[in-house]
Amino acid sequence: MRGEDSVVDTCEGEDKKGVLVLHHLEDKLLYHGIPASMAKTSLLFPRKKRAAVLVCIFIGEEGELRVILTRRSMKLSSHPGDVALPGGKMDEGDKDDSATALREAEEEIGLNPNLVQVVVNMEPFISLNLLTVVPVIGLLSRAKDFKPILNADEVDAIFDAPLEMFLQEDGRHKCVEKEWRGFKYACHLFDLETEQGNFTVAGLTASILIHAASVIYQRPPSFSQNLQDFSQLQWTLRSAK
Repeated sequence: MRGEDSVVDTCEGEDKKGVLVLHHLEDKLLYHGIPASMAKTSLLFPRKKRAAVLVCIFIGEEGELRVILTRRSMKLSSHPGDVALPGGKMDEGDKDDSATALREAEEEIGLNPNLVQVVVNMEPFISLNLLTVVPVIGLLSRAKDFKPILNADEVDAIFDAPLEMFLQEDGRHKCVEKEWRGFKYACHLFDLETEQGNFTVAGLTASILIHAASVIYQRPPSFSQNLQDFSQLQWTLRSAK
């Protein structure tokens, strides 16, 4: 019996339905990732070249799964103005990847770690600056209790997107071909209109969300993935050494 069952018992109506949906999602995710309670920081990926991001999922007003995203501050030296998942590089004091993702989310957007039920760590990705990035999937069962507080030095906007959009080939998605040291790779982009403004989810963040959505909805994207993304290319090159 889950320790979180008491959360369901104290909820009513739509809130209780949302918590039950997230519990069902938790069961599904545990088949496709490393349970956070069992995940360890591998010595293959040293802390100075390791990062983690929080894929924080909650139930929207129409019962759909949504994910929290941010836009990086223009004050930052790397990737200013890019859309990103809350997260960052691992600190020496971080116990594991989950601790990194939760700490960064609290620092960037004021998300209390106690509101997030971390479920699994997905397989690592490799960023353009060759950091190993671990996506940590967490469930936010009580989204109404989250009151964002933005750290202006790190982010200048917070918004959310329907998770399923990262599997759909419609007017919001496009793919461009790029090159790294003579090797071609795919960069996926998703355009999104929100009350907070218009945003483009691209690169590493888009790749992570495509994978997370594929696992959660248990189906591949409707668009072609014949060309590897940057992270997949890096793993292919490393395995060939």
